[in-house]
Amino acid sequence: MGFHALVHAFFLSFSRDEVMSDTLNPPPETEGVQETNPTAYKFQIKDIALGAQMLFIAFGALVLVPILVGFDPNVALFTAGVGTLIFQLVTGGKVPVFLASSFAFIAPIQLGVAEYGLAETLSGLMAAGVLYLVLSLIIALRGPDFIMRLLPPIVTGPIIMVIGLALAPVAVGMVSTVQEDSPYGATQALIVGLISLLATMLTALLAGGWLRLVPILVGIVVGYVLSLILGMVDFSPFAEAPWFAIPAFTLPRFHLPAILFLLPVAIAPAIEHFGDVLAISSVANKDYLRDPGVHRTMLGDGIATSFAALLGGPPNTTYSEVTGAVALTKVFNAGIMTWAAIFAILLAFVGKLGAFLQTIPAPVMGGILIILFGTIVIIGMNSLVQSGQDLLKPRNLVIVAIILVFGVGGLAVEAGNFALEGIGLSGIVGVLLNLLLPYPHDHHETEA
Repeated sequence: MGFHALVHAFFLSFSRDEVMSDTLNPPPETEGVQETNPTAYKFQIKDIALGAQMLFIAFGALVLVPILVGFDPNVALFTAGVGTLIFQLVTGGKVPVFLASSFAFIAPIQLGVAEYGLAETLSGLMAAGVLYLVLSLIIALRGPDFIMRLLPPIVTGPIIMVIGLALAPVAVGMVSTVQEDSPYGATQALIVGLISLLATMLTALLAGGWLRLVPILVGIVVGYVLSLILGMVDFSPFAEAPWFAIPAFTLPRFHLPAILFLLPVAIAPAIEHFGDVLAISSVANKDYLRDPGVHRTMLGDGIATSFAALLGGPPNTTYSEVTGAVALTKVFNAGIMTWAAIFAILLAFVGKLGAFLQTIPAPVMGGILIILFGTIVIIGMNSLVQSGQDLLKPRNLVIVAIILVFGVGGLAVEAGNFALEGIGLSGIVGVLLNLLLPYPHDHHETEA
């Protein structure tokens, strides 16, 4: 995942093990490639079960984001399915990935909805998708190296860390704070949260095969069962929901402050996209950076993200747990992801499914999010370490320190109805500092 997990942070640490084993031991080339090309797109009835399994692997993370930010999970399912199909159309069905809810936007969406409203926040998310389109055009014209110079790890690493640190109070609050009218107490909430956390950790660390790819789903199931035992689940929303229902689509409303707030958040997922494409390239032993090209993969990701926001769904990103599943099965046919997308679209119209997901108590989600959001911070730190730069050099120290303090401290710049704060402000400031601050005299000598 390169910077993966930024968003699907949790899986960067675990699913990537499968990816790296394939990087070190890539499958040998075979003769008669045209006849037996394992990466060629084939939409086959026999792959239905594999497609369903891919959706199952992505399911826990896919529905977690909309539940946390207050979006309709059924809308997220629909936009994930359609978004994946859009991605396949743009890339010619050449890349076996599945697109769904991005974790990078959880905190910004929560803040945006509270500050500006749902429809206004969706306009910012649409703009984030448009930013991907602009970046894809730049890559097509100037090459990917230009983006890496514009957004190096010294900028994206701290931004990733800010996202994780901004989310930390949300996770802790979900397992430690109980409303007065809640059907359960603080002790019950803490127990359920910690056991959900433990189940997620043990699955990621000790499980093998398919089970290792779904630690979030296992954590949710274990926490939910315990919640049932403790009488913490309210089934009334499920009982009242119809079996068939149109997802609760919401249209965006143009709002410049929300757009400027959310645009910088898209920087890190955009850079993460390079890592995702590299990961699936390693797994399939095919250079997707060249064919179909990272400009086309980013274009597909951007259109899918804007489409999701157009209907009230969370932004999309490629899922590393699905990449891990591809590495495990050695099936590189993107037609399998078409089946996964179709199943996601069909499930979106099952009204009782969305209602059931909303019966999951907050402490269950909070326990899982403790490690998930902590991992996002580690991913940002790791990108800085792997960049090999001395963080105590004045230029690097200034950039990283200001991004972190502005982002975590919640500094805001306001002018009338316009406001720029938190992650958005720190992202813009980080990019500007990297462009404007002079390098030390020995910089070019060191590079040489």
